[in-house]
Amino acid sequence: MKPIYYDRHAKRRMKDRGVSNEEIELTLKNPDLMNQSIKGRTNAFKFLNNRYLRVTFKEEPNRLYVITVTIRKKPFGGKYENRVQ
Repeated sequence: MKPIYYDRHAKRRMKDRGVSNEEIELTLKNPDLMNQSIKGRTNAFKFLNNRYLRVTFKEEPNRLYVITVTIRKKPFGGKYENRVQ
């Protein structure tokens, strides 16, 4: 896997929401679900520690650039049964 670089915004959100680097890495390595976002970004979703984690990132030639991190107690966008196996 490519090295992970965290935007300042992502680091702030991780701290505010109590999300660790290990959780981000696990989400990016083995997501439950992935979908395309705006501006060439990708959302990776993972159910960890009784919460749903969304990592928005952009894949660059030599790194994964994490833009933001969001958590919820309920699934994002309703349909979560389309999980990547």
